[in-house]
Amino acid sequence: MFEIELYRLRHDELIRRAEAERRVREAVRVRRGTAARGAEHESHTRRRSWFARTA
Repeated sequence: MFEIELYRLRHDELIRRAEAERRVREAVRVRRGTAARGAEHESHTRRRSWFARTA
């Protein structure tokens, strides 16, 4: 009986940890996506040619 309770407690803890890790990964993914869009937009507006323009 005691072993079953320990098993359930461990199982519940592993489920909680897995969910927390999923949330962290999701937050990082969203942040990277937002940062990439912001950087992409900014770099596009500030793009400079390395070659002189012809007349």
